[in-house]
Amino acid sequence: MPTPHPVRPRYRMVADELRHRIEAGAIPPGSLLPSETTLMDEFGVSRGTVREAIGLLRADGMIVTEHGRGSYARPLMPVRRVGSERYRRELYQLRGDRLPETSFTVDHDLPWADYQLEKDFRELPAPPELAELFDVEPGTPLLERRFVFRAHGVPQQMSTSCLLLDMVAGTPVADPEREPWPGGNTAQLYTLGITVTGIRERVRARMPAADERATLRLPSGVPVITVTRQTYAGDRVVEVATDIVIPADRVELDYWIDIG
Repeated sequence: MPTPHPVRPRYRMVADELRHRIEAGAIPPGSLLPSETTLMDEFGVSRGTVREAIGLLRADGMIVTEHGRGSYARPLMPVRRVGSERYRRELYQLRGDRLPETSFTVDHDLPWADYQLEKDFRELPAPPELAELFDVEPGTPLLERRFVFRAHGVPQQMSTSCLLLDMVAGTPVADPEREPWPGGNTAQLYTLGITVTGIRERVRARMPAADERATLRLPSGVPVITVTRQTYAGDRVVEVATDIVIPADRVELDYWIDIG
């Protein structure tokens, strides 16, 4: 006796057809989907079935639903290339004969005048996980800097960067009004007589927390890439960034590893 093939739920059939139209460009990015009534008539299904299909596409990050506007195909965002050599561009700032930039503006090919940075500074004792990354005792005073990076007005990245307080207290590096700083951390530390010699990054993927989803304007179903960075001067860790958060559909990781 032949094994019966499972029948796809009708809401999945509707969702699959709408997904095909979005991917084929029949429903362009930013365009509204047909109304619920139109979809009910086209597919011969109930309003509940249509809403289940829309909910599935929303959970997959294919569409966005806004109150008062409806559901529309998610606009395409530019993909940002992130490579290990991007920090070398920050070293150029130390020569003083180049236009201002940081690794973020280089990644986005972003003019300095269009670079926007939200920041929040505070002092705190190092919790155990940060103390381990710095290789200092728990409770060591730190300067915590929380950033939201924008390109052309759109939030593209979040990060929390920490510096040893005794290294930066009373200096311009501890002044949030000096941000954004041309050359980023590399140039900042250089003004303190500290030369960056190496950077270690650890990358992973996860689903965003609620505040990350809201800040980065992420629809449901879109994961993020997170980076933990340690900045070295010789054997000493002089800066730690925890959870540099980037939407996964807006980033391409491209690392060069020299093994010879």
